[in-house]
Order: sequence, then structure tokens, then C-alpha cells
Amino acid sequence: MVLGFRSLGANANLVSLCLATTRKYNNNKVYFSCTTASASHCCLVAHAHHHPSRVQDDLPSLLQILPHDLHDHLLNESRRSQLLEVILDLGRFPEARYVGEPGGQYLRTTVVSLQELEHAQEAVRDFGGDNRAGIEGTLHRISAIRSRNGMIVGLTCRVGRAVSGHSDMVFDLLQYGKSILFVGKPGVGKTTILREIARVLSDEFHKRVVIVDTSNEIAGDGNIPHAAIGGARRMQVAEPSMQYKVMIEAVENHMPEVIIVDEIGTETEALACRSIAQRGVMLIATAHGQQIENIIKNPTLSDLIGGVKTVTLGDEEAKARKRLKTILERQAAPTFEFLIEMRHRHYWVTHQTEKSVDMLLRGKSPQVEVRTRDDSLKVVIERSKAYDKCDA
Repeated sequence: MVLGFRSLGANANLVSLCLATTRKYNNNKVYFSCTTASASHCCLVAHAHHHPSRVQDDLPSLLQILPHDLHDHLLNESRRSQLLEVILDLGRFPEARYVGEPGGQYLRTTVVSLQELEHAQEAVRDFGGDNRAGIEGTLHRISAIRSRNGMIVGLTCRVGRAVSGHSDMVFDLLQYGKSILFVGKPGVGKTTILREIARVLSDEFHKRVVIVDTSNEIAGDGNIPHAAIGGARRMQVAEPSMQYKVMIEAVENHMPEVIIVDEIGTETEALACRSIAQRGVMLIATAHGQQIENIIKNPTLSDLIGGVKTVTLGDEEAKARKRLKTILERQAAPTFEFLIEMRHRHYWVTHQTEKSVDMLLRGKSPQVEVRTRDDSLKVVIERSKAYDKCDA
């Protein structure tokens, strides 16, 4: 399905939504209806004719590494479907954190012992150079905090969930074949959407998809990738510092049409992204930052959105533009055509990267799309919304 807008004259107050084509993928049809339309606003409701969202978390596999009393408590917890992570810090009360709730909840009145941490450590695979480990066959992640002498003194046990049906938030964008960058604070579901997009692009769009999985967080621990990624292939990374090399290796050796990578955080990785995009490969990635301004102001990652350069204007040009003589401009075409700010799990702000960056560098507020879910969990797309009017 391709979406487009057709203006009804230069001074028209209406915008006509054109459904140019409607496609089926494995007999799953998605179409949009326009509920309101004007020159500055259009609200679309997506009606997805597919199976409802399903969540698989294999929570018992994570709970088995915990002390027995915590295992039993959380297994019978009514909010276990919202469990985000369990914190085990030496000499402190164990704590559970839940999606959408500030802070955490203590699980007992006795502190975590060294023996309990050692038991958990023995139950998982070896920790990598990034102090992360997983449980084979699952999507769970265990991250370690070490003392100065290398002893593990804390564990963050993060619940990994495979959510199918979540990709309808960006289903229309995927059909353009353009690169998409996701940003957002931890816990909003960035890795979850990468996993689901991998499945949709490989199984429904029949693309050759390769995942560069640095911490085995997208496709799970072990040598056999989790079924949640569908037919996508997974390349593991020996050390986090080698991620950019594996990204290039994926393109040169395996002829992917799509590369998916989590947590772009270094200049070499940003340059690898540009090299991959220049070869015509679609990129789906996440980066460190919560909003597009964080990427613009980050000299390490700004190349993802085209880079920023300082330009000195002549006196006449500065006067004509009514600007200072020294201004900031975008240096090149963005690596990612779309940038999505995941403000909350069901509140996403979508940028056409090139337009938004140019407007923000001029000190103006760009027009964006806001993607949310209504009470019946249908996707609602609000087009042409002023960026500075979006919810925080």
C-alpha cells in the first residue's frame, strides 16, 4: 500500500488521501481511512486485518535464575505481564520494576547475598565484554555490575518479549524501502520493534534481512536465533567494538537487502551506516538519544542525519535571509530518510529527516506525523502536526 496526498488547488482547504495501491502480505491487508482532513491536519486510522498482537516472554526461564522466594513471588504476581526487570544488588533489597510505573517495588525485607548472585551467575552463559549475558533460547538479557577487582556485585535481569503485530505502527513506512532510525529512552520498546520488523520484512515482504546482533538482544542468546525474527539471518559480534566491521562484512559477504542493527553509538558505526546506505541497502537501526535534537547536537552521531556544518554568509545574503552571518546547515543527505522518536510505547513522532533537520537548524518547528493507538488499539496517524506541539 502506498500513501500519498493530492492538493485540491493552490488555496484549497482540503487534502485528498490517495490509496494508490493496496497489497496483501500472507493474506494480511492493511488500509487507512481519513477521519479528518484539512490543509494543515489529517488524522488517519489504520485498520489492520491480521492476527491481534501476541506477546511471548518465556518468563519462567528468567525467573529460574532468581532466588527461590523471588521466583515464587513473581510467578504469582498479577502484574507479571508488565514486569520490565529485576534488580539484584549485593547488600540491598531485591527490586522489581514494571512498565509504566515510576521507581520500583521491593520484593522482600532481606538483602541480596553474595551466594544468590553467584547462583544467578552460574545459571547464565558467560558475560561478554559489554557485561551482558543471555539465557539460551530466550530474549532475556542479564547485565552485570562489577567491583573494581572484577567481582559481580549487581545484576539487572531484563525481560525480553517477542511482540507480534506491533509493526503496524510503521507498516506503511516499511513499504517505501527507505531507512528508518528509532530513538527513545530505555524501556520504550526499541529492540522489540526491530525484532518484529525483521520478521515482517523477511516473512511478509520476502526481503533478504541480516541482523547484526552485538549483544544477542534482538535474536536471543545461543547459536540458533529466536523464532521471533522469522526468516531473517543473524550475525553475532564477538566484541562490541567490532560491530561496525560486522556491519560491513554483512553487506560484502551476504548480499542483504535490509540490515538491522541495535544501538548505533560510535563514529565508526555511523560511518558504516553511511557506507551501507550508499550501496542501496535499507537500514533499520536504533541510536542513543531521545529526540532528533540529540542526534543533531551529537558530533559522533550527527552524520546519521546528514551532519552539521557552519556556513558564513556574505553581508547581502545574510541581510536578504534576515539571519546572522554564521549559520548552521545540513552537510549531506541523511543516512536515514525517516527518524522516529518513540516518546512512549504507543506515542511515536515521525520525521522526514531531511526536512526536519533543515527546519530545526533554521530555528523553526517542522511538521511531523504523530502515531498513536486508540482505545481499541488501532493505529492513528496524525499528519502535519507542529513538532513543538507534540506531547513530551
